[in-house]
Amino acid sequence: MAAIYSLYIINKSGGLIYCKDYGSSGRMDTNDSLRVASLWHSMHAISQQLSPVSGCAGIELLQADTFDLHCFQSLTGTKFFVVCEPGTQHMESLLKFSYELYTDYVLKNPFYEMEMPIRCELFDINLSQAVQKDRVPFLGR
Repeated sequence: MAAIYSLYIINKSGGLIYCKDYGSSGRMDTNDSLRVASLWHSMHAISQQLSPVSGCAGIELLQADTFDLHCFQSLTGTKFFVVCEPGTQHMESLLKFSYELYTDYVLKNPFYEMEMPIRCELFDINLSQAVQKDRVPFLGR
């Protein structure tokens, strides 16, 4: 089963509001994570404007030699993206399920302020369970 390296959530203005590393090698520091989120937000926005297809939602998959980056953008503009091993399956399902967890545990939390970093233990626990290798294939509903 392929590995998931990290998962990011970016607010609609491009700010990193959640980052979780799941890989043990090559962990990035906070500044690097902020740079990756900012770069992805910019690339996503530029791709929407430069696309020859009208109504393009931006980049959904970036494939490289050493990783794949899958992205899901909600209707509110919040972006969820995961960095994983090349060829990892079911990432779209994982991102949509992450969005469901976000709406259930973060947005319904009375102490959470919109567009601010996510600090919600129930969200962390449920997201970690969803990312476990044995659960990813079963997320497709």
